Amino acid sequence: MKIKSIKSLWGMEGSLESQLERIVAAGYDGIESPLPDQLEIIGGTAVEEKHFVSLLQRYQLDYIAMVFTSGNHVESFREQVQRATTFSPIMINSHSARDGMSYEDQLAFFEKTQAIEESLGIPVGHETHRGRAMFTPWTTTALLREFPELKLTADFSHWVCVCESLLEDQVEHLEMAFQRTIHIHARVGYDQGPQVPHPGAAEYALELSTHEQWWKHVVQLHKDAGTQLTFTPEFGPPPYMPRLPFTNQPVTNLWEVCLWMKHRFEGMLN
Repeated sequence: MKIKSIKSLWGMEGSLESQLERIVAAGYDGIESPLPDQLEIIGGTAVEEKHFVSLLQRYQLDYIAMVFTSGNHVESFREQVQRATTFSPIMINSHSARDGMSYEDQLAFFEKTQAIEESLGIPVGHETHRGRAMFTPWTTTALLREFPELKLTADFSHWVCVCESLLEDQVEHLEMAFQRTIHIHARVGYDQGPQVPHPGAAEYALELSTHEQWWKHVVQLHKDAGTQLTFTPEFGPPPYMPRLPFTNQPVTNLWEVCLWMKHRFEGMLN
């Protein structure tokens, strides 16, 4: 089984080519980002599609496409994932539906999008993200029980923030999520936010070890099944990253904290 490390373009600066050069030099296997004309979503600059594809090929990087549903969520999903297939992604990470939708509307959304996924031939992970249908452990479990083929991008930092805890009372829901996870966002959250200032800081040792135990469960399931797993150390820039008061300076270097998390995750596998 191959576990691939993926670098998010979120918060990176400079030309796309310079970003990819740096990513390759750091030993990542691929990138994760919105479609090339939607890079503004993560603070980047839109690029021409052919240029995007040519750079991925030149640097031999895998691509995880991100899609974000809105408006008519089913049609938004359909249009974006069909476009995403033209870039030959190894998977698609979807921010799906909304937390404020009724459960019946969420069921209708996933019933239709599951049919769309079947026609793609590309794995889709629906992210456990605040503001989306899977923003809590229990809402996610309810949907997973309804749709046995539904897969997750697991970002447990969001659940930690939403539940204001390290999910000690959510074991059953976590176990269900582990079984359906195909991609991990390896970011460490704490009970008051989705991103600790630095995962290596001693004051967040408990949060780090707790997240690592969750990730190890997912890794072991994929090892046992012989299936591919990917992970992205998806720490974000300010204002996601805490800032110093009055100076507005980020408390740590985004590139370095992502690289620290990459090495830590890889070390966890040994």
